Amino acid sequence: MPQLDQLSVCPRCKEPLGSGDRFCGACGADLAAAVNGPGTAARPDAPDAPPAAPAVQSVPPMPPMPPMPPAPPAPPAEHAGTAQDGAGAASRPGVSAVPPLPPGPPAPPAAAARPAGRGNEGNGNEGDWNEGDGNEGDWNEGDYVLPPPAPAPADAAAPRGPVPRTGPEPRADGPRPLPGRPSPQEPGAADPETRCAACGADAAAADGTRECGHCGHVPPHERDHVEQEVEGVAAASDRGRRHHRNEDSFAVSATTLPDGAPAVIAVVCDGVSSATRPDEASAAAAESACSAMAGALPRGVGARQAMHDALLRAARAVDALASESRDPGENAPACTIVSAVVADNLLTVGWIGDSRAYWIPDDRSAPAARLTEDDSWAAQMVAAGLMGEAEAYADARAHAITGWLGADAHEIDPHTASFAPDRPGVVVVCTDGLWNYAESAEEMAAVVPADARTRPLHCAQRLVGHALDGGGHDNVTVAVLPFPAASGGAAGNG
Repeated sequence: MPQLDQLSVCPRCKEPLGSGDRFCGACGADLAAAVNGPGTAARPDAPDAPPAAPAVQSVPPMPPMPPMPPAPPAPPAEHAGTAQDGAGAASRPGVSAVPPLPPGPPAPPAAAARPAGRGNEGNGNEGDWNEGDGNEGDWNEGDYVLPPPAPAPADAAAPRGPVPRTGPEPRADGPRPLPGRPSPQEPGAADPETRCAACGADAAAADGTRECGHCGHVPPHERDHVEQEVEGVAAASDRGRRHHRNEDSFAVSATTLPDGAPAVIAVVCDGVSSATRPDEASAAAAESACSAMAGALPRGVGARQAMHDALLRAARAVDALASESRDPGENAPACTIVSAVVADNLLTVGWIGDSRAYWIPDDRSAPAARLTEDDSWAAQMVAAGLMGEAEAYADARAHAITGWLGADAHEIDPHTASFAPDRPGVVVVCTDGLWNYAESAEEMAAVVPADARTRPLHCAQRLVGHALDGGGHDNVTVAVLPFPAASGGAAGNG
C-alpha cells in the first residue's frame, strides 16, 4: 500500500503528528496535499506507486483551538489502533480523525465521604450531622463540604461512643467571679451567704438595708409573705407588688380564761413608711401587745382592760427603738396597731392609727359593720362635719394619720370597744393595704368567703389575694378570728 512521506509536525500549525496520520488532528489540514502539493499525484519515485489520484480538495482551515491539555500516557501496544484514541482512528481506512472537543469547565470536587460516627441515623434526619451535643455542622446537599477526616487507625475497629464536648472543663469551685470583683477564695471576698444573687457582689448596703449596695437587687426575705394559724385564729401578710420590703407585722395566739373558756388574740401593725425602720416598729408592737394579752387573760384580767394595757405596752416597745438610733438625724420608728380578742362571748377591739377591724356575720343578709374609727385626717373631717366620707377619703390628705405608736407621737390614747354579737361570724383585722380595696363593711363582706368561720386561714389567703389582684400598692396584712371562739384552744404564740 502506498505510504505518505513521514511528517513529524503539521506544516500548517506545527502540531505534532503520529505515525500514519493523514490529517492534522489540530487544524484538520490534509497531510497528503501538504506533502505533494495541491493537484499533484504521489511521487513517481515512490515504490509501488499507484496511478495518480485526482486532486483532493483540502479542508478549510478551522479557527485556532485552545491549547490542548497534556496528552495521556500512551496505551499498551495490544490496544493500539482502537477507536479510543485519535491515532487509531486515523489509521483506519476511510475514517477521519474527529477534532478534539474544547476543554470543559473543571469538574466540581467530589463530595467528601460522610464521616463515620454518631449522628441521627435512622431517625429521618440523616441529612443533619450533629456531632456530640453541639451544632458543629449541618450536612445539607449543595453546601460546601470540608474534606473528610483522616481515616481511623486500624486498631479503632470498636464502635465509637458519644463524642465528648469541646471547650473548658467546668470549674470545680463554681462560676468565675465577675470582672473587677474578688473571687470567693481571695482575701476580702464576700461571704457566700451575703453575696448578691444578682451581681455576685457583697450584698450588704452601706445603710444596712437588704438592698445590694452594688446593683440595688432586693433578695427575698422571710417576711415577704407570712402565714400562720393557731386554734381559732389565722393571719397572712404579703409585701405587695410595689414595696421593696414588708413593713407590716402580725401576731396571733390562743389561750384560756381562768374558767377554761377559750380566748383567741390577733394583733396587726402597719409600719409608717416615712419613719425610720418601720418594719422593726411594727414587729416590736405586734409581739409585745400579743404577749401582754396572752399573759393577762389567763390571770382573769378583763378583755377590755387587757387590751388597753397591751396597747400601752406596745407603745413603749416602739419608743425603745428610738434609743437605738443609728443616725442622729433620723426620725423615730413608728407604726399603727389594731387588735381583737374573742373571749367569753365578747368581741373586744383596740386600735391606734388607721388599721381597721370589721365584723362579718355568717348570715350575709344581716348587716356587716366596721368596728374601728381611723385616726386620720379624713376621719377628723367627717367627724367635724366639714366633709362627707366620700369627699374626705378622695382627698390627697385622707391617709395622713393623726395617731400612731412612736417616740415622736402625741399623747397616746388607746381606743378600745367591746361587742356582743348575737350570731356567728368572723372578725377581720387588717391594714390599709387590704381595706383600700374593700373600704366599706359591705364591700369587705362581699370578698370574705362564706366558709370563713370554719376555714380562717383560707379566708386570710383569699383576702390577701384580693388586694394583690387589685394592684397590691401597699403591704397587706389580715387576721381572721371566728366568733364565738372555738372550744379546746391550745395556748400558742405567733
